[in-house]
Amino acid sequence: METLGLRERKKRQTRSLISDVASGLFMQRGFDNVTVAEVAEAAGVSTKTVFNYFPRKEDLFLDRYPEAVELVTQAVRERAEGESPLAALRRLFLGMLREGHPLGGIAPGYEVFWQVILDSPALRARARELVEEFEGVLAGLFAEAAGSDPAGPVDPAGPADPAPRLAAALVVAAYRAVYVTSIDRIRAGDPVHDVIADRMVLLDRALLAVERAVAAF
Repeated sequence: METLGLRERKKRQTRSLISDVASGLFMQRGFDNVTVAEVAEAAGVSTKTVFNYFPRKEDLFLDRYPEAVELVTQAVRERAEGESPLAALRRLFLGMLREGHPLGGIAPGYEVFWQVILDSPALRARARELVEEFEGVLAGLFAEAAGSDPAGPVDPAGPADPAPRLAAALVVAAYRAVYVTSIDRIRAGDPVHDVIADRMVLLDRALLAVERAVAAF
């Protein structure tokens, strides 16, 4: 068990090193102006090693997606008795903002990160793909919590249960709307701390509205 633990820690350290080096290069020179071979050389690893950890170049920069999936999965599956999946997610998202977690999405200096994405069609396309994948993950978690199958029928004679997919789509739409508003304000020069405070209020209201909408549905 100890050997496996050490191996896993080393793998995570290597992954983090490669991603950190890549992000630094992308923010200095632009995503499309840096090759995977250059990332590998700067990180002191082979190109093959880079692709072992990151099958796509875009994932070098959008490297926290697996962590996001892990966090929402844990929040829903390990929620308190009587707590709904949507309430668990609202608690998670607001907690991440409050604690300044990197996946909270708003912090001083994030303007450079956003600009790298905006400047690269490949990164923008991959970000859209990940949002769609994330929505699918949420739908699966909501279906699991409800004991249904988002891809299958509620009963053999009926249609597929749309509630998990609807809930997932609404969560993603609400989160994205608040997030984009926050980005626009920071890019316009509003103080980051003010934006974060307002975002917490808006996100709380938006996700509460999603809970009410899903409950009514």
